[in-house]
Amino acid sequence: MTGKVLVLGIGNVLWADEGFGVRCVERLAETRQFGDDVCLLDGGTQGLYLLPFLEEADILIVFDAVDYGLAPGTLKIVEGDAVPSFMGAKKMSLHQTGFQDVIATAQLMGYCPETLLLIGCQPEEIEDYGGGLRPIVSDQIDPAIAVALDRLAGWGIEARAGRSDDSLLADPSIKRGAYEDGRPAAHEACRTGDDRFFPGEG
Repeated sequence: MTGKVLVLGIGNVLWADEGFGVRCVERLAETRQFGDDVCLLDGGTQGLYLLPFLEEADILIVFDAVDYGLAPGTLKIVEGDAVPSFMGAKKMSLHQTGFQDVIATAQLMGYCPETLLLIGCQPEEIEDYGGGLRPIVSDQIDPAIAVALDRLAGWGIEARAGRSDDSLLADPSIKRGAYEDGRPAAHEACRTGDDRFFPGEG
């Protein structure tokens, strides 16, 4: 199998485990190098703005935090026609219904990628504004990436050690190291959010 591959991380890094998908594609970019046929994208919560990227892709791999109703930290792989239904079956936040709409719109317009792969992780906590990934979810980043690399290899797409183009990923100020290392300790934090996001207060 050959063609253009879009590797997409979606979710909101401001809400703890909701950021799983974004952190996966971020780690992948830091550790692997691909040819021009692979695009790594932090889709965040952009919804229909992602349509042009889907239009160019033949294969879509999505990393996301998904409420499967399983034990926290459980990885579940969904493929093909089942992907859209899983993206909206148990909505955790607006981004999931939004991405379900993205796929539906792409299908309606006739340019949805032929191959769909969702690598999802059951979150532990999504109600912690300004929080980082919980350890049980963070521990699934490398296994999730391993699934993606295995599938890519099976499709004849090579991944070499190195770094990928990260121009379509998050600004450095919100990448995981800067974001989580800069978070105040629990006893110092504003419990309605992260004090760093309320300028002039605290």
